[in-house]
Amino acid sequence: MESAGCSLDKEAYYPRAFTLNRSQTMPIEAPEVIEVDDTRVKCDGSGGALGHPRVYLEMGDEGFVECPYCDRKFVLRAGAHHH
Repeated sequence: MESAGCSLDKEAYYPRAFTLNRSQTMPIEAPEVIEVDDTRVKCDGSGGALGHPRVYLEMGDEGFVECPYCDRKFVLRAGAHHH
């Protein structure tokens, strides 16, 4: 990348560790796995004022969904039906 006559190394500004695309998965387990009976869940981080904004999440055909704020993983309980 060049700017104003100087040559900049892209890796210096965007190291590989920070440029993972969404199709790549992190090798880290979810901090908490919660079994639920519905494919629609809500999460607020359950930290009261120290949590995060309440978000409503919908499971796809995978049978699970992860919260984008706290990484909790909500898993559809065995025997529960997709809605």
